[in-house]
Amino acid sequence: MSGEWFDWTWDPTLFAGAAEHYERGRLPYAPGLADAFAAALALDGQGRLLDVGCGPGTVALRLAHLFEEAVGVDADPDMVREAARLASERGIGNARWVCLRAEDLPAGLGGFRVVTFAASFHWMDRPRVAATVRDMLVDGGVIVHVDNRHQDSLAPSTDLPPVPDAEIDVLRRRYLGDDRRAGASIRNTSPSDEDDVFRNAGFAGPDVVVVPDGRVLARSVDDVVAATFSMSYMAPHLFGDRLGELEAELRRVLEAAAGAGGSFGVRLPDNALKIWRHRPGRPGQGHGK
Repeated sequence: MSGEWFDWTWDPTLFAGAAEHYERGRLPYAPGLADAFAAALALDGQGRLLDVGCGPGTVALRLAHLFEEAVGVDADPDMVREAARLASERGIGNARWVCLRAEDLPAGLGGFRVVTFAASFHWMDRPRVAATVRDMLVDGGVIVHVDNRHQDSLAPSTDLPPVPDAEIDVLRRRYLGDDRRAGASIRNTSPSDEDDVFRNAGFAGPDVVVVPDGRVLARSVDDVVAATFSMSYMAPHLFGDRLGELEAELRRVLEAAAGAGGSFGVRLPDNALKIWRHRPGRPGQGHGK
């Protein structure tokens, strides 16, 4: 099969043009996410958080109040700018944002009590990044891999039509071809062996904490358009001067599928936190406190 994840090479256009659509388009995490972090890790406002592949701060902004400082890093400059804008808009003053690839860590950022990956780890050189952030943890620090299946296998609601994913994919194929684009190249698959990567990097676990959800969201046509353009395989830059044409077709498809009600139903499943702790006897954790 062409376009396997291990053949793919990162380039800066991966999410070009997607940042402005991300906050509206991506589905939310469970309401109890921050409380689950606080309870599972005994967070008390001390220490620092590092969110790797932070996007527009989706997770870091929800957790920042649990730490002295939250640091988000992302390789896309538009994502970093959007994170800073949202932090200012929400009055969050203890977060900062750094534009760099995860592979360029530690980048002099210091030690952290918690390092998070949320819908990001699969885009990285995972063994390299896992080993690097292991050495950025202070004594007792942990990595938390935030389950992102809420973007995928969603149970339908019972009273609103579902998002017409098959029809959207037909449009993608018509404009971009059968292979899924990812930046300047293609990537039809993603890795799924994160547990092995973390264990090989010297972590024990995971301890799994389930964060309940189950809400039914009504999604407008505009919401689904934003969701579409927030995805790497349908990022706006991929369509070039045909972007307006594609969006007009997309809206026609969505309006027909939504019917008179004008919206779609999505039921959100539970989230899960996979907590990885430093394995005794392995190197790392040199920051001390």
